[in-house]
Amino acid sequence: MSPFGTLPKGVRLIPYPTRSRTEPGQRNRQPTRSEIMKKLMNGAALALALAAGPALAADEVKLQLQWVTQAQFAGYYVALDKGFYDEEGLDVTILPGGPDIAPPQVLAGGGADAMLNWMPSALAAREKGLPVVNIAQPFKSSGLMLTCWKDTGITGPQDFKGKTIGVWFFGNEYPFLSWMSQEGISTDGGADGVTVLKQGFNVDPLLQRQADCISTMTYNEYGQVLDAGVSEDELVTFKYEDMGVATLEDGIYVLEDNLKDEAFKDKMTRFVRASMKGWKYAEANPDEAAGIVLDNDATGAQTEAHQVRMMGEIAKLTAGSNGALDPADFDRTVGTLLAGGSDPVITKTPEGAWTHEITDAALK
Repeated sequence: MSPFGTLPKGVRLIPYPTRSRTEPGQRNRQPTRSEIMKKLMNGAALALALAAGPALAADEVKLQLQWVTQAQFAGYYVALDKGFYDEEGLDVTILPGGPDIAPPQVLAGGGADAMLNWMPSALAAREKGLPVVNIAQPFKSSGLMLTCWKDTGITGPQDFKGKTIGVWFFGNEYPFLSWMSQEGISTDGGADGVTVLKQGFNVDPLLQRQADCISTMTYNEYGQVLDAGVSEDELVTFKYEDMGVATLEDGIYVLEDNLKDEAFKDKMTRFVRASMKGWKYAEANPDEAAGIVLDNDATGAQTEAHQVRMMGEIAKLTAGSNGALDPADFDRTVGTLLAGGSDPVITKTPEGAWTHEITDAALK
């Protein structure tokens, strides 16, 4: 056994050389037992600190998506794949959505730190008592539109009367309901109103002629209609942007009370900074971004061609945004929602529904 007790495994004492000359005020001598042990312990402590440091620094973030894994969320998957979150000391878990998942409910229940949501849904939830706050807005433009059969004779909103229109729910119905209210068209059916078909998240109602029009996104369902063999000449589309009723989509929201916590705000600042880095990378490298999305699709349901096309369209919607919400876009969204006549989506202008505090810190 060593005269110094049991040494750490793999450590061997080497005879300490004597000094080649005598320094002023000091005699040649061997190091003491305590000096050697001190050096050994300091070295071991440093090794442990280096090994444990990064793991201890990572803060967990759970992000609830609005829908399933697809290029609509490419920026977050790119940030994860490229290590942008790691660079910010974050351990990010991306939670896919689905037809039966309402992001505001997940956020309210503590299942996520942040959610992606369309602003009409978020503001409606806030007015009903769930204090959600927009901390970043990666999407500058709306991709929502109605896609109709041209042979129905529909040429404008005035022709919607007496027709059946497919509409998504779970908070996605608010832009449509506000639009119809502004047009003075009832959504209760009949000759002077529209019959609202609760649309599943597919294009079957249009293809099977169950509906005259359906809700589509420029980057997703419209392409599915074309993939089904329908030509663009057989269709007529109405983009919400072109109709002046577009509302903000895919913003990042958190609970208001959490913003009182400095540690949480710091975590969200790093999250937004890394996420926007991911979005700008995705815009510049759409094919690579689509591939990263496919790598993260656990269902295997997505195809390369569809995701590449989707990413190309998504890049048009995120272009022009650095992540900070444009107050003019917020005001336009609120104005659209308040113009709902007797049945508005919200009844008053929201207060405290967004903040620049996080993006100001993230983008400086």
